[in-house]
Amino acid sequence: MQVTQQRYYTPEEYLELEETADYKSEYIDGEIIPMPGGTANHNRIAGNFYAVLNFAFRQQEYEVFNSDMRLWITQKHIYTYPDVTVIAGEPEFFNNRTDIITNPQVIVKVLSKSTKGYDRNDKFEAYRTISTFQEYILVDQNRIHVEQFYKTGKKQWTLREYDEEDEAIALATVPFEIALQDLYNKVKFEVVESEREIADTEELG
Repeated sequence: MQVTQQRYYTPEEYLELEETADYKSEYIDGEIIPMPGGTANHNRIAGNFYAVLNFAFRQQEYEVFNSDMRLWITQKHIYTYPDVTVIAGEPEFFNNRTDIITNPQVIVKVLSKSTKGYDRNDKFEAYRTISTFQEYILVDQNRIHVEQFYKTGKKQWTLREYDEEDEAIALATVPFEIALQDLYNKVKFEVVESEREIADTEELG
């Protein structure tokens, strides 16, 4: 049985490849992992969060970046693209490259079916090695459900969940609040199950 050898890349090789790639990829300690394409709901949610945050902080000492900004996690040797990143004060750029930041305070991730387990576990663990990182927001794109993790002490994090349309998320580490109605504005949830139920009912009738 033939064994395929895994190709490992240096961070420099990854960055060079990423410059001309047709799609984004993550770099995880030598491996290049293509990122799944974003759905319409994914883009709506990430765009809503970014737009409201960016407007709210227009006169404050915070800066907001969308998924075009790359993040370098030094201790884990990971390059990744958070959906939304909030930085307190001035961004710290890696190796003087203005497309790579290293000092996020808040990270927002819209969950995808294929990566939600990784985002909740290994990715969150990697983010926690960043000294400035204090808050993590995970947003479900298939139903109204948001998980908010925020740092309360050394190696201590608190979880809050939101799942009702009339609720609002108040970030714990920056002065910001967003209503779930605004976060999920124009999001269209899948109705596959209900359509199947209607079809089954019609057949029985």
